[in-house]
Amino acid sequence: MREQNTIYKIALKLTPQIGPVTARSLISYCGGIEQVFKASKKQLLKAPGVGEKTVDFLKSAEGFEVGLALAEKELNLLEKHDIKVLFYTDEGYPQRLKHYTDSPILIYYKGTADLNHPRIVGIVGTRKPTPHGISICEELVEGLLPYNVLIISGLAYGVDITAHRKSVEVNIPTIGVMGHGFKTIYPQAHRKTAHQMLENGGLISEFAYETAIAREHFPMRNRIIAGMSDALIVVETAQSGGSMITAQLANGYNKDVFAVPGRLKDKSSKGCNHLIKTHKAALIESAEDIAYIMRWSADKEGRQTNLFVELNEVEKQIMGIIETKEEIAIDLLSYEAKLPPSKMAAILLELEFKGVVKSLPGKKYILA
Repeated sequence: MREQNTIYKIALKLTPQIGPVTARSLISYCGGIEQVFKASKKQLLKAPGVGEKTVDFLKSAEGFEVGLALAEKELNLLEKHDIKVLFYTDEGYPQRLKHYTDSPILIYYKGTADLNHPRIVGIVGTRKPTPHGISICEELVEGLLPYNVLIISGLAYGVDITAHRKSVEVNIPTIGVMGHGFKTIYPQAHRKTAHQMLENGGLISEFAYETAIAREHFPMRNRIIAGMSDALIVVETAQSGGSMITAQLANGYNKDVFAVPGRLKDKSSKGCNHLIKTHKAALIESAEDIAYIMRWSADKEGRQTNLFVELNEVEKQIMGIIETKEEIAIDLLSYEAKLPPSKMAAILLELEFKGVVKSLPGKKYILA
């Protein structure tokens, strides 16, 4: 059964005058998604950062009646093709994306994987990899198998599809982020792999079902890959292009970026070498290098907290959250515990002194 306000969620996403920052401002100010459409022009104009042109469009027939009708049509298509609608306030929405102001307020998802998997690795690179690059990519994916990861990429030619295909082969869940709507799989040559990914992974898009392929959509896709990744691996890339954009975004999101080095004169390795040289990526030669830097253990056995350490109720609550997530970023931990980041930082420092939690690169925490 569809939620009462799903139509409003889709309608706000489809409204051309409203981006993710404005949408969040409107929802926060109005107190809910449905209230945005029912509020008066005078009320909407009081929302922080919302201009008169935006409000005029939202209150016009095109922005209201037409918008809701388009959203109804869109939802019918999504339900017909078993595609989920995940709004940024929904539990199933990727929590790693949630706190970035430029993340989409709504994504469409089809698949079986948990978008909040404990460990997510992004793999990107050139569309025209060398045989060596393909081999390295496959070795990295297979090497990550013992570490319980989900692999995310962009379903493109080259390194992307190599990562997806190898993930399917070794049964690692893998997610493809598309730069168009679900009506199309691009490139068509990857349709078979995309359908295989649905069985242990899935596909994501922020674009409406019938949205066609457009050049400007692919950089938008890159921010989702960067934002959802705990670790981003770059395998062969020129010094400009989509992979470098994704690495730059990941650095901006305070993610851990890794690059495979190449020979000095190879065009396909210039980007990776540049990332390493400028300290924007760590040099790696194997999956074990990534696990070492991320402090990931292949040991499947659960940890046992020191029973002799005295914890107060708040500390116990935080320990419980960390235990269920295996590892968690401080911003997400603050959100789930409903505590301000400054207070959370102080509590985590105390828990580190007590020897029950460990800090990881990228402001993440695990049980000790």
